[in-house]
Amino acid sequence: MGNLITIKALKFPDIPHYEWQGEVIEQTEEYVLVLCLPGRQLKHFSKNKTFTLNDVSLEYFSLNEWFTAAMEIEQGEIVSYYCNIAIPSRITNDVLSFVDLDLDFVKARGAQWQVVDGEEFETNSIRYCYPAELKCSAVGALEDLKRKVENKLFPFGEMERILAGFQELLNEKWVSER
Repeated sequence: MGNLITIKALKFPDIPHYEWQGEVIEQTEEYVLVLCLPGRQLKHFSKNKTFTLNDVSLEYFSLNEWFTAAMEIEQGEIVSYYCNIAIPSRITNDVLSFVDLDLDFVKARGAQWQVVDGEEFETNSIRYCYPAELKCSAVGALEDLKRKVENKLFPFGEMERILAGFQELLNEKWVSER
């Protein structure tokens, strides 16, 4: 397994929103995959609170495309997805950051994919003064993401295979963390 990394979600243009830590399990020029284990702390700056998260997630951060994807894992299977429309992630040393543009595409356990936070996107586009080009890029990114999911393009449809490749390591890590 890889290095511990701090993940910082920002509001436009670079306002701290929340942050947590995970372990890099794969990094390429195009993306970073991070494993997050139960007991991690999520600092929510907007709410001035810290939450303890008790799930296992495999998180995908694109360095080129306008989305992130967090996949909740139970018993070696993906049970839900939470995708943020975001300016492409960037990584500097041991910090990975992205600007969250509020639009989300999610698939809850046993449910269909749906777009959420459309109203938040509109409200925050005014609050944070999103340029018109940024709004257009975010809406276009959502449509691109929907097509990726529908056509099971990477990371969707392949994540189960990737997860299977890391399953033994995930199991060892899970046991050692308990």
